[in-house]
Amino acid sequence: MNRKIYLLLLFLHPAYVVWSQIGGESTYQFLELTNSARIAALGGTQVAIRDTADLNLPFHNPALLDKGMHNMLLVNYINYFIDINYGYASYARSYENIGNLALGMHYINYGNFREATGDGELTGLTFTAAEYAFNMIYSNEYKRIGYGINLKPVLSVFESYRSFGLAADLGVYYDFQDSLTTVAVTARNLGGQITTYYQDGNREAVPFDLQAGISTRLKYAPAILSLTMQHLNHWKLGGNEDDREFTPEGIHRRDENFAKQFLRHIVIGVEILPSENFILRAGYNYQRRQELKYEEKLSTVGLSMGFGLKLKRFRFDFATSRFHLAGSSNLFSLAVNLNDL
Repeated sequence: MNRKIYLLLLFLHPAYVVWSQIGGESTYQFLELTNSARIAALGGTQVAIRDTADLNLPFHNPALLDKGMHNMLLVNYINYFIDINYGYASYARSYENIGNLALGMHYINYGNFREATGDGELTGLTFTAAEYAFNMIYSNEYKRIGYGINLKPVLSVFESYRSFGLAADLGVYYDFQDSLTTVAVTARNLGGQITTYYQDGNREAVPFDLQAGISTRLKYAPAILSLTMQHLNHWKLGGNEDDREFTPEGIHRRDENFAKQFLRHIVIGVEILPSENFILRAGYNYQRRQELKYEEKLSTVGLSMGFGLKLKRFRFDFATSRFHLAGSSNLFSLAVNLNDL
């Protein structure tokens, strides 16, 4: 009996709602998910935070891989929606006269699915769906300028359909002389598919995202402020579904004004440091709120928060991000400095 798998259900799954209205224009969308509890608490993306003890930061900007991360091991786990989970593990080394190197594995598991025929009859079999990206990060610095690259071979598996691709991140940062402020630019997910899911299929692009950001530690207050502009390569990120105009020719959506479109590119975050070992965090993502809010009821969609703890050689971070009235996503990060063992 010929089998027909309704893989379309995968792409209608709630996991994909967070990628807004530009989410359907490319494949390997999981590459846009943050694995870091710290970054998730700060709005979902930040590219200019300089912290020599946080191995999560190079995932968002490879230039941020620092020699202070030498011999550090990191494990992240994210309890996403329903039975979807994803995570990231990484290890870093630093070599004099060569630079800084890190290896990592980013994965997402969509769970188990029941197989059915074209008539909807269950076969009694199940199949899985998952995607993987191997991260190979290199960075170095010249005076106050840091630069880096992250090469990411990608494997995507939906039942018997498989695709292999290659993506890369390029990043650079500049530290101001006061060492309190950093600006950075990163081009994420350059590349595309090498093999398609089926024979003679069209090769699709990966979700390219040009980002720029700034982070500053206040001189006279225990706080760090961060701002990142995302999707600079794609100015129009959508509009309000309720802002529609009915004409004899059909239904047309009115474009948002410049200010609202500008805000869709902004992600802001703040870290409060009551002590060097305990950090409180909060962030706001305007684009996420506009795409996922429920007009009839107030909610905290678009807001995120979390905290961090440093205990000797260990570092633990937690974040919760509100995507919809239906629930939030919780992220856990654990890092250990193996030099202290």
